Amino acid sequence: MRIREALHVSERRQRQATRAMQAFLVAMLVAGVLLRSGGVVLNAAIGLFVTFLPGVLERDLGLPMDAGLTLWISAAVFLHAVGTLTLPVVGKPYVNVWWWDHVTHALSASLVAGVGYATTRAVDIHSDSVSLPPRFHFVFILLFVLAFGVLWEVIEFMISLAAARTGTEGVLTQYGLGDSMLDLLFNTAGAILVAIYGSNQLSGVVDALTVRLDDSRG
Repeated sequence: MRIREALHVSERRQRQATRAMQAFLVAMLVAGVLLRSGGVVLNAAIGLFVTFLPGVLERDLGLPMDAGLTLWISAAVFLHAVGTLTLPVVGKPYVNVWWWDHVTHALSASLVAGVGYATTRAVDIHSDSVSLPPRFHFVFILLFVLAFGVLWEVIEFMISLAAARTGTEGVLTQYGLGDSMLDLLFNTAGAILVAIYGSNQLSGVVDALTVRLDDSRG
């Protein structure tokens, strides 16, 4: 069963939610430009670009990006971008909302896991010389996400260090070793969800990638 069926959310509602997030990111981008905040502009611009990426992948590569997948991708980048803002009453969500960082890491990790799963599964189906047992898929997704998570923490550390040295606004912020360990823990949670439910949610993408691999072989 797909997630949207379990939650009883129609594709129309999912598309509306995606459009609302895109509109907010546009407003965030404009506000960042007017306030001359490089961090806000960069986070909004990257988030907005990613929300339009599913449409590009569907048009140019023929990958089936339904409303559920588009909402999944959009929600991950939207929550990250909003988390960097200083909001009325709440302040900065990444700092003052205890669960915000955990949710964004789990969502982002699930996207990375989805890419890893879809790619390896398509290669497995496409190639007669490659046979990947189900257990390997599970382990590969976990290792793939953990490796990416460690790389991300290193990038956060380097950006925070550079911002502190130069006295500029950091785009990414690291809040210490404990925060990094929690980030990796929730990355793992996101990876496990995709490892368990990825076959149902990403079957269409896997089939399309397999067809493209078959076509490229001629």
